[in-house]
Amino acid sequence: MNAHVKRIACLILLTTFLVSSTSVSSLELKKSPSQVNIGGEDIDPLVNICVFVEIQKIRSLEKRDIQTCAIEKIDWFSDPDFYVKFFINGKKVVSDIWHNTKYISDPGLLVLSDVPDDEEFVDITIQLWDWNSGIDRRCDIGSDKKGCFDVELTYSIKTGHWCGDDELADSSGYGRLNGCDDGSIYGRDRDCELWFNIYQNDFDNDGIPYWTEVNDYGTDPMFDNTGEDADSDGIPIEWEWKWGYNPFEKNSHANLDLDIDGLDNVEEYLTSQWGSDPFRQDIFLEIDQMEIGPNGEGSTISQLTKDLLKIAFDRRNIVLHIDDGCMGGGQTNIPFDGETSYPELENIYFNFFLNGDSDYWRKGVFHYALIVYHATGPGFVFSSDSFQVSTRAHDQIAGRYPIINRIVWADMNMENIRAVVYAGAMMHETGHTLGIYHSNTPGCDDKEGKFPWQINFWKWRPYKSVMNYEYVYKMVDYSDGSRGRNDFDDWGRIDLKRFQK
Repeated sequence: MNAHVKRIACLILLTTFLVSSTSVSSLELKKSPSQVNIGGEDIDPLVNICVFVEIQKIRSLEKRDIQTCAIEKIDWFSDPDFYVKFFINGKKVVSDIWHNTKYISDPGLLVLSDVPDDEEFVDITIQLWDWNSGIDRRCDIGSDKKGCFDVELTYSIKTGHWCGDDELADSSGYGRLNGCDDGSIYGRDRDCELWFNIYQNDFDNDGIPYWTEVNDYGTDPMFDNTGEDADSDGIPIEWEWKWGYNPFEKNSHANLDLDIDGLDNVEEYLTSQWGSDPFRQDIFLEIDQMEIGPNGEGSTISQLTKDLLKIAFDRRNIVLHIDDGCMGGGQTNIPFDGETSYPELENIYFNFFLNGDSDYWRKGVFHYALIVYHATGPGFVFSSDSFQVSTRAHDQIAGRYPIINRIVWADMNMENIRAVVYAGAMMHETGHTLGIYHSNTPGCDDKEGKFPWQINFWKWRPYKSVMNYEYVYKMVDYSDGSRGRNDFDDWGRIDLKRFQK
């Protein structure tokens, strides 16, 4: 698509959807009152327009194996050395290198560019690279076109929104790039996930650009409108503007769930501070953990386990958000108990997850994972949205289980084995809250197929899923049903709304 055609397409899209930017940076350059000229050609006469490109998260979505490392001459024990290249109206900017890390949760990378005040569109290209001992390789964060790793965007100064290889309501979400979108989920082309935002400085700091306020909304561009709800539909102007709703036309947001993820628009608004997208499926999971016992009994869930869970869902554009204390939950002070009964599980659920309020807003929004020392089983669902995992049982499993590593770790030390065991167990129980059971998926939880001396063990071998007892501690993934007879499509079967029922 040439630049002219692309701009026309973007203009059509941006006039159809009103999407958002974030709050204004302190680096904004304001014009003096004497420079204000409402009738001039300047798109925003109140400020000297600057565009900000912010990188928020970077994550590798694949694992390396011996063959790939040998072919590409990559150090077996080395993680990626990520860096980012930007091109803003042709001007190149290169970030520093984050050495030897797969997951960067807070890059702290913000690029500022002074742009012409009388031109609506800004062309932006984003590239993610792996430096790796000086052998630069481009990572796949691109569009759904296989082999196209660059991300090309067109940002509108008038609306404060962008389109191109990322746009509102696309498969991976607005402001999120997924290298697996080209179908390379199990391929080896350095698939990565990158979260970003683009915005501009704004005189009144409400994030809504001058042009939109004056020409579309009729609001005062010198007054901060944040939090206003002119149509009285329970959602403030800044969220409705960001996601394409008319903030002056009442919507039934409590009944809208366009991405069918079990979160209505009111709940999407409440979780927007943590990265939810009303047009891309999200799962929120709170993990509460029991205290370590007086003699060192028990253990806690590792960060690696959480990362493995996120990768499995994120590759499929079902973004998993984990509250381990960063979203107001994630309790770690549940009193130690040598054996937790079913009624005690329910009591912990009510007091620690629901905060003693059966109508607490997080019910029906978050799934709940309770990590205890010991219960009547290694793991099981005890409510439609909740499950427990026993550390005593799973630490024993990690110590003795003959790992056949389906994820292909370079260094399968005990920490990594334990992370796989716990991630597999937690994804298994999450699958039950999403509606996968033996009754609708015969290869799931088949007690006659747990061991090699059982006939069903061999019958269900094509069903490579954590829901199959053979694989639950060997991998962190559901099956997609692509292996023919006796395989099942977990990804196609899961019901993200079921946990609310």
